[in-house]
Amino acid sequence: MIPFSILDLAPIAVGAMAADALGNSLDLARHAEALGYRRFWLAEHHNMPGIASSATAVVVGYVAGGTKTIRVGSGGVMLPNHAPLVIAEQFGTLASLYPDRIDLGLGRAPGTDQLTARALRRNLTAGAEQFPEDVMELLAYFEPEAPGQRIRAVPGAGLRVPIWLLGSSLFSAQLAAVLGLPFAFASHFAPAEMTRAVDLYRHRFTASAQLDRPHVMLAVNVVAAESDAEARRHFTSQQQAFVNLIRGTPGEIPQPVDDIDAYWTEIEREHVRRTLVHSIVGSPETVERGLGEFVERHRPDELMVTGHVTDHAARLRSYEIVAEARARLGGNGSAPLDRA
Repeated sequence: MIPFSILDLAPIAVGAMAADALGNSLDLARHAEALGYRRFWLAEHHNMPGIASSATAVVVGYVAGGTKTIRVGSGGVMLPNHAPLVIAEQFGTLASLYPDRIDLGLGRAPGTDQLTARALRRNLTAGAEQFPEDVMELLAYFEPEAPGQRIRAVPGAGLRVPIWLLGSSLFSAQLAAVLGLPFAFASHFAPAEMTRAVDLYRHRFTASAQLDRPHVMLAVNVVAAESDAEARRHFTSQQQAFVNLIRGTPGEIPQPVDDIDAYWTEIEREHVRRTLVHSIVGSPETVERGLGEFVERHRPDELMVTGHVTDHAARLRSYEIVAEARARLGGNGSAPLDRA
């Protein structure tokens, strides 16, 4: 069985504080480490009341400092918001503090609305269009220092921090293939182009110093509990959060409800259904079956699990059930795959 990892947004539940969310993320990472997950990634979002991981590099350092062996990284840093040199210095520092444990996943979206993107003070007219050049510049900063090089990432130069490209469309799949980088697809919220993007990436892949063959990680929502009914109730928190995004009223992660149909309209329900189609929700048996079917059908090299559960104990149990299901499906996934 392939390696499993976790994507975390440090979710802030209704009535909680960012400090609570960040503490829970570290606790989850420690449990993930003990359960055998390979990676623990955090995502950059801005002006989102329900997400505490906006200063992603800071949270990566916090989690890496509180764990021992699990790889910790960004899933991802939204590169158009930052100067490549700054990211090289940040992740060069992290890689110096926690050798061979830091991943740098990069996205080309702002991770927020346009008004907030302006407040981040990067050039909006060239942000996404400049993404390939920014990635190339960032890669160069991690190479060994060249004679006469006037701009260096200190620390960073020579460390070659593993870089992933993240995507929800065909663009980053093509770029990852050309540059020979591992590719992670956001199938947990943007499933429409998943199959085409993965096929395109694998077909056009060119080997690089980082990777000698294609390496695909797919993300899937999983909420597991002792029964299907309990899991479905926990999943209503994530469903409500997406409805709130549709309505333009993002907030803290809602508590679960008994009747989700009383919360959304039919149009909203269908939109959420399409968005979260790659979701496995249920008992240990249901989750094991769903994970096995997803992996068999889509053949990823790694699987990244995510899911909003507001009750922290239930959240820990959900990821424990996933790890148990993976163990029954076979293997421990402890051997590294190249430098990915």
